[in-house]
Amino acid sequence: MSIRVLFGVSLVVFGAAVATDAIAQSAIPTSIPGATSATIPAIPEPMIFDMVRPLGARRGELEVNALAQVNLSGPGRHVEWAPEVEYAVADGFAVEIELPFTNGRLTDYKIGLQGTLGTFRGGRSIHGVQYLGLHNRRDGGWSSSLLYLLGNRFGERLSTMTMIGAADVTLKSTGLIVNHTTFWDVDPETVLGFEVNRQTGASQYWLLMPQLHRAIGQKVSAQIGAGAERGHVGPFRPRVGLRIIREF
Repeated sequence: MSIRVLFGVSLVVFGAAVATDAIAQSAIPTSIPGATSATIPAIPEPMIFDMVRPLGARRGELEVNALAQVNLSGPGRHVEWAPEVEYAVADGFAVEIELPFTNGRLTDYKIGLQGTLGTFRGGRSIHGVQYLGLHNRRDGGWSSSLLYLLGNRFGERLSTMTMIGAADVTLKSTGLIVNHTTFWDVDPETVLGFEVNRQTGASQYWLLMPQLHRAIGQKVSAQIGAGAERGHVGPFRPRVGLRIIREF
């Protein structure tokens, strides 16, 4: 039942989505303050730990996407999915609104802010900061995470995105979030990635997610992954995910 719901959600999202992922190999012209180069590196976004547009986003960029995930074994085989809207309000600064669901139940309200700090290594590296705020509808609680983002391009095909920071800056709980993804550009329309996500503290968590990013036309792209996750107790369990993206 969960698998049918997952693919049903993906089809609905595909019909309603409106933005694409940045998977181009070429550098992108920029006027971002702090940039040491006239261009920024083109680096894909991780599939699971989504960014608020790529670092170096230009003012007016608008994206709508949704991610659906489900475990293939164990007791918690619920479909977790979330539509979101991302908009660059200025060069190098973007905002996000997201609505996380479990099956058909809206569980949280989520906002995101992301700013680009600049580039270095002759435009082959870019860094920034990201804030995520999450309001839980059941208990009324609010959590805030703050991360440093670092993207590196090592050639025409190889690039990485690393995100590290505090799981909850409100100090209600302690923990560290580390998310690292290595990308390999197969061709201008296809990217392979391997994402590792680790969170420590009370909500400790592991996720390993090999993934495929594929452009579908000029404005739409899809990301699909199959990997494994482990919560604070229990073994690793197989997990699959699908994100549909479109921009305009």
